[in-house]
Amino acid sequence: MTAVPTAAVLLIGDEILSGRTKDKNLGFIADYLTSLGIDLKEARIVPDVEAEIVAAVRALSARYTYVFTTGGIGPTHDDITADSIGRAFNVEVDHDPAAVAILLDWFKQIGREPNEARMRMARIPKGATLIDNPVSKAPGFQIRNVFVMAGIPKVMHAMMDSIAPRLARGTRIESKAITVLGGEGDIAKPLKDVQDRYPQVVIGSYPFESASGFAAQLVLRSRDPAALAGAFADVRAMAEQLTEEGRARGWSVAEAETRSN
Repeated sequence: MTAVPTAAVLLIGDEILSGRTKDKNLGFIADYLTSLGIDLKEARIVPDVEAEIVAAVRALSARYTYVFTTGGIGPTHDDITADSIGRAFNVEVDHDPAAVAILLDWFKQIGREPNEARMRMARIPKGATLIDNPVSKAPGFQIRNVFVMAGIPKVMHAMMDSIAPRLARGTRIESKAITVLGGEGDIAKPLKDVQDRYPQVVIGSYPFESASGFAAQLVLRSRDPAALAGAFADVRAMAEQLTEEGRARGWSVAEAETRSN
């Protein structure tokens, strides 16, 4: 069986840790990778501190098939991601001729001066491959298995589209979900029994409070369609039985949902 590609996301920026900027990138990347059959296994947030970025990049790059970073490749003094990535891989960082040409052409088109600060965005680690940015032109870059992208969501989204053709893909995960209006304590034991019968299926229980009281959404995920169907049938039967027993307490089972993720 072919190994499933794995990934990590590294969000870089003091503004995320302070709460000033609310991250909108992690969820998008997770959905994007899932659609490609790539398992996102870890996400980290680090400050604009070179040593922290270097340590995280080295650790994640060694552990996963791909690493995706966002933030810190702009023109200001605190945009230190390119230099940090260079240090992580022990390579020099300098103005990349292709990146310089892209920026000079763009600034000419929009009537901006290609000053020293703006041209910092053309500084790329030696040996890296550029990532196209159709939105604001300043490129991201790939070095080994690390993809370095902008933090601005619209730009990052476009960069992911540029990256996608480079990525190995796995079998997509399918999921089924059912919502039970009742307490988790009542379903915990029979739900574990189903999980034990179907190790190929990941079963999660996500509690919430509904208008009528405690409830839980049961989500089943697998790359094995037959196992998923079997596990879901057992979960639904279990939920319906417990619902019948607990109808006087307001139990009910919502319609099931099936999707590719």
